[in-house]
Amino acid sequence: MAVPANRRSSSQPFRGKPVRGTQNRMKREKRQIDIRGFLKKAARAVVCFSVVSLGGLLVYEAYSLIARSSFFRLERIEVSALKRLTREEVIAQAGIKPGDDLIGLRLGNIGKQLSKNPWIEKVRIRRYLPHTITIEIAEQEPVAVASMGYLYYLNAKGEVFKLLIEGDNLDYPVLTGISEEDLSRDPAGSREALKSMLSLVELLKGREVLRLEDVSEVHYDKGYGFTLFMADRGVPVRLGRAGFDEKLERLGKIYGTLQPQMKTVEYIDLDYADKIVVKSG
Repeated sequence: MAVPANRRSSSQPFRGKPVRGTQNRMKREKRQIDIRGFLKKAARAVVCFSVVSLGGLLVYEAYSLIARSSFFRLERIEVSALKRLTREEVIAQAGIKPGDDLIGLRLGNIGKQLSKNPWIEKVRIRRYLPHTITIEIAEQEPVAVASMGYLYYLNAKGEVFKLLIEGDNLDYPVLTGISEEDLSRDPAGSREALKSMLSLVELLKGREVLRLEDVSEVHYDKGYGFTLFMADRGVPVRLGRAGFDEKLERLGKIYGTLQPQMKTVEYIDLDYADKIVVKSG
């Protein structure tokens, strides 16, 4: 008897896809979960976390115990190398006091706080257990006053470090010609000009004729160079840009003869190789 076309013989192999339920069951059988290994890893992680937490807690408790102990309380504050500042001013600026937790004090922060004082150039702070802290101060040393719209102290490096306020000492050579704008726009060039003016000041300090006391102002001009203004009537003495020592020596040789005529002198020009020009009114 013929077999219908839409029916398969029982002897033919099945070539179709397995039903969905059978496919899912096969995947589950292949996927094996290692529950024991997972639990071991989880247990190790919990143990490690517990050990770290316990260690941190023990360290914190030990530190708290030491901090609360009076054995490491600050009792002595030693301040050295002071000229203008007082011990009390330094301690107040540092923000420390006897009884503070010596171990807990952050020396770097104390140093930054002290560096805000314009008179302090360098500071070194040391801690000595169980009770002492030392503060070594290197103060700024003014050598001149720079007039830049406001008056500022200048150190020997040509650095402006402090705005003058009421009560500050004005008994220093006065340097002019460099403005705050110049210092901001061309700091390197401005500092070189200031250092050159300080070199002039040093030359005048060592002289017996035409001394620093005879000069009221040292001025810088980008076009003319350096000029001294005499204390007597403010007579300008033009020096140019170099050879100051030699030029001052030449002026010193005739300065005694020139002094009686200073009332009529308008300016003195030394910016020549072999002569002095004196302009009288």
